[in-house]
Order: sequence, then structure tokens, then C-alpha cells
Amino acid sequence: MASLFTPLKIGSTTIQNRLGMPAMTRSRSSATIPNEIMKEYYVQRAKGGAGLIVSEGILIARQGTEWPNAPGIWNQSQIAGWKKITDAVHEAGSKIYAQLISHCGCAVGRLSHPDAPEQIAAGVPVYAPSAIAARGGKFRFLPGEPGYVTPTEIPDPTALIAQFKQAAINAKEAGFDGVEVHGASGYLLHQFLDNTSNKRNDKWGGSIENRARFTLETLKAVAEVYGSDVAIKLTPAGGTYDVGMPLDETIATFGYLLTEINKFGLAYVCLVRYNPMFDPEFEPGKKRATVHDVFQTYIPFLKNTPIWINSGVTLEEGEEFLKSYSGKVAGIFMGFNWLTHPDLAKRLQEGKPLDNVLDFSTLYGAVGVEPALGYTDYKEAVY
Repeated sequence: MASLFTPLKIGSTTIQNRLGMPAMTRSRSSATIPNEIMKEYYVQRAKGGAGLIVSEGILIARQGTEWPNAPGIWNQSQIAGWKKITDAVHEAGSKIYAQLISHCGCAVGRLSHPDAPEQIAAGVPVYAPSAIAARGGKFRFLPGEPGYVTPTEIPDPTALIAQFKQAAINAKEAGFDGVEVHGASGYLLHQFLDNTSNKRNDKWGGSIENRARFTLETLKAVAEVYGSDVAIKLTPAGGTYDVGMPLDETIATFGYLLTEINKFGLAYVCLVRYNPMFDPEFEPGKKRATVHDVFQTYIPFLKNTPIWINSGVTLEEGEEFLKSYSGKVAGIFMGFNWLTHPDLAKRLQEGKPLDNVLDFSTLYGAVGVEPALGYTDYKEAVY
């Protein structure tokens, strides 16, 4: 596995290896403020040899978080909390990008709920590209565990782009090495891209070029702050949170988007392949996702932008992708393995077993449960 354990330059930053830890929501912040146990969690993985750590999704505005105890980056207390984390990660020898996610009734778009505490505090409706409700949803922190509601169409998307830019400014102040824009998994940017969730008849909807506009304008705004230290995460197969188009439309949409992204000189594009675990069934016997080979289909569109691959990728697969797509695929993200093995890179390099088991019941914490449980208490290998 020699190739995966070589240094790599992404943007203006050099990382120690090509094994990344992707963004994963953990719901351990103090309300929306990063705290000491979060610092311990990230530092454990930095000491464990992660070349690049991408933070959990960071809310760019107060409105509408879908997750309780998810961290934000819109005020000075949050910036200060993140600065402690980035400083500690750097001291431990790793680099860290902030994943920016629009979690308002705009941020996650239609995946919010009007009764969510931060949504109420923001005093705005649940916004989305169009007034189309997503199917499903289960807000466990709200009485009755309600589902999604029909959102209000966003009147001026440029206001949200400005929020992304301000979040990037705040991330730089907080010491992040770069930012990864969350354009995946049925969240706001993906809702603009997908013609099943975007039915607008202005310049932000309709044609592929119009539906891609919000994503491209957001990247442009963030790059004005971070230059080449900007990335984006995409899930072309869809499925999650009730998005997904017919195959021809999917390839045309993401093909156009990636062709335009090539012009930005991004640090990387993270491509997430189809995963049946995240493919809901809203109709009996009919899955929601558009199943196709994401890597094989879209890697050719990225002529000069490094690619990181994600979703169930093994070490052997990663090495093979680096060889088969030399100069294009630059690294791999491993998710669940980083949760259960804080020393994952060291284990893999030294041939130690992956013997910790993920406890899904503690993935997002729970009221009255010790935050460390299933978060910072996984054992390291004995060397």
C-alpha cells in the first residue's frame, strides 16, 4: 500500500498521506459551540495518522439545523472553539478542512423543521429551492417525531451564497487549512442541482446550467476567501433525503457541473459512490437512488482536478484507484473505520487488525448519556 502512505499537496497544503477522514456528524457540541470533547476526538484521529481530516458538517447560519448539538461557525464563540481544535490538530501533525453546510431552513433546505430550536431562534421559515417537501424524515428531538414539511421557496439565493462566503471567512479565522463545501446527500446545493427538488423558473432553475448555478456561484464566493484551498463533496447517485434523477439527466447534470468545476482549480472533488445503506425505499420495492458506477462515470470529466473517493472504499481498492487513475485519483476517505479506530492510519500501515465494532446507538450521542461513549473511548491497537 505504498502509494497511499506518501505525502500529497492539496491546494497550498501538504498532507502526510492520502488517507482522509471524511465529514461525519456526531452531535457532541455544546449547543452549537465546539467543545473540549470534540477537540479530544479530532486530536485522537490526528495522532492516529490521518493525512487530512474534514470536520463534521459545520452550520453556516442559525436557521434550521436538522441535528441537535451540531456545531456552527457564525459567531465568535464558535470560531474560538474551532480555533482550539485546529491548533491542536496541527500540533498533532495533521491538517483539517472545515465542511461548510447550509443548515438553515436554508442551510439544509427542506430538510429542516419549523419547530427546531435554532429555526425558531432564527425567526425565518423553512426555505428550499422550491416549495416541494422531501418524503420521509424523523425529527427524534421533537415531540411526536414529525417528518418533513413543505418549505417556502427561497426568494433570493444570493443571500445564502453570502452566508457561505462569511462562513469561509470565519473558518479562516478559526485556523482551518481549507474548506469543503457540502454539495451532497440531498442538502441545499444538491436540492438546487436536482430537477425533482428544483422547479424554479428563474435563473436558478430549469436548465442544467441554471440548476448548477447555485453550486458554482457558491464555490466562486468561497474561493475568493480560500483560493485553491477549496473542495466540494458530491453524491451523483443520490437517493438520500429524496433526491435522484433519471440516469441520463443525472450524467448530463453532474457532467456539466464537473466540467465547470474544472475551471476553479479546486484542492479536490470528493466523489461518493452509491451505497445501498443510504438508499431509502419510499414506494414498496422501489429504491430512490439512481444506481450507477459513480467513479467510472465521472472521473473522466475531471481533467485537472484531484479526486478523492469515498463510501466503503477499502485500502486495496484505494491503491488500485491510485494506480488505474494515476494523476487523477489522489486519495481515499474512510468513514466508519475512523470512528471506531482513532489510530486507523497507523493500524493499516503496520498491518494491525481493525477489531473495534461501531455501536450505532451512540453514533449521535443521546440525552443523559456520557458524550465520550462511542466517541472518544474506542481502544487503540497495542504496538
